[in-house]
Amino acid sequence: MSENDAANQRQYLTFFLADEQYAVGVLSVKEIIEYGIVTKVPTTPPYIRGVINLRGSVVPVIDLAVKFGLPAVPVSRRTCIVIMETTLVGERVVMGIVADAVSQVIQFSPQDIEPAPAFGTSVRLEHLEGMGKLGTKFVLILNMDHVFAADDPVVSLAGQSFSTQPSEGLSLS
Repeated sequence: MSENDAANQRQYLTFFLADEQYAVGVLSVKEIIEYGIVTKVPTTPPYIRGVINLRGSVVPVIDLAVKFGLPAVPVSRRTCIVIMETTLVGERVVMGIVADAVSQVIQFSPQDIEPAPAFGTSVRLEHLEGMGKLGTKFVLILNMDHVFAADDPVVSLAGQSFSTQPSEGLSLS
């Protein structure tokens, strides 16, 4: 591998959703936390599991498997939440993505990434950066900035904060 090839490689965090392997750029990943208490928010779509309190901020927790039309997988001891920062409607927001299991951090060079085919995946093409070659298999590389539309309910949940003023109790602002 030449020095130029090494400089062009990007790192991705790989994880599983309903037995399929996906990847997101590591630069958008803030942390990975254990799946814990998720507060359900009424009248949200089924793919929004709810919100968590992450150091005083309201963080929506999204089940991408359900959003992509895959079967929901029950929470297990390997289930975790990948805390990511992405752009929604021109603003940087933090959200959690439910992963059935986190796999590894891998590097792909531009030559290792193929365009996504127009068929054979439940993920819409605009949601994908491409498909990374990993041995004899492919990993679907997600473009998280395009997964949610402007009218998506997750947009209104993201970026809120918890207030715990003694006189007010717990409230969302």
